[in-house]
Amino acid sequence: MTQTAVITGGTGGMGFATAKLLGRDHRIVLADLTQERIDSVVNDLTALGIDASGTVCDITDRASVDALFDFATAGDHHVRAVIHTAGISPQMGTAAQVAHINGTGTVTVAQAFLQRAGEGDVLVNVASAAGHSMPKALIPFRAFRLAESNPDKFEKIIVSRARVLGKKLHSGLAYAFSKSFVIWYTRWLAQAFGVKGARIVSVSPGSFDTPMGRLEEDHGAGALLKVAALKRFGKPEEIAAVLAFCASPAAGYLTGADIQVDGGTAAGQEFKRSRS
Repeated sequence: MTQTAVITGGTGGMGFATAKLLGRDHRIVLADLTQERIDSVVNDLTALGIDASGTVCDITDRASVDALFDFATAGDHHVRAVIHTAGISPQMGTAAQVAHINGTGTVTVAQAFLQRAGEGDVLVNVASAAGHSMPKALIPFRAFRLAESNPDKFEKIIVSRARVLGKKLHSGLAYAFSKSFVIWYTRWLAQAFGVKGARIVSVSPGSFDTPMGRLEEDHGAGALLKVAALKRFGKPEEIAAVLAFCASPAAGYLTGADIQVDGGTAAGQEFKRSRS
C-alpha cells in the first residue's frame, strides 16, 4: 500500500516546498481551488521524479473534503499525512472570509481526516505567529468550543470581536483570532487523534518569503522584522523542513503542540521593553 501525503493549499509557496521534501518517500496529492494551478505544480513535481497528482477542493465544504480523501485513497492508497497549509491572510479577504476559511476550513479538514486516521498517521496544521500575538483577554476562547457544533455562531463571534480595534484592522484581528483557534484546536483534538494512535501538530510561521507573506509585507509582516532576532524573511524551504519533520515518523511522540518558526519574533517582542 502506497503511503500518501495530502497537502491543502498545495500550490502555494509553503505547500510546494513541503511537497518536494515529502515527495521523497510519499505519493503527493495536492488540493487547491483551481485545476490549472494544480496541474502546473504537479508538472513541476513530476519533473523532479515525484509521484504527484491533485484535485480541486473547497476546504470549508465537507463533501468537497471527503471527495479529496476519496481521490487520495483511490487504488488502495493510504493517507498517512495531511499538511494543512490552506488559508487566507488579512489582505486576501474580509474578516468573515478569514474566519470561515481559516477557522471552519481547519475544522472540516481535521474532522474528515480524523474519521479516517489510524496508527502512525498525522495532521500538521499551519497556524501563524499572529496566533500568539494577541493578549489572551481579547481572544474569544469560549467561541472556539462552538466551531464543531455551531460554525456560523463561531464565525460571527470572531468577526464581532475583531471589530474592537476598528475597521482598518478588522481582517487582521480576525486573522489573529483564526490562527489562535488553529493552535487551540490542535491541542483540543490531540486526545481524539491519540485514541487512534495518530498525531496532530500545529506550526506557527512568522514572516516568510512566499506570495502570501510578501502580500502582507507592508501590513505588519515587514514591521515584525524590527523586533525579530533574524532580520529577514524566512525561506519556504525552512518552514517546509519543519512541516516535513512534524509529519515524519521521527516526530512520533510530538502531538498536541505548536511549534513557532518565526525567526525569533516572539522572543524579540517579549524582551523588547526590558532592553529599551
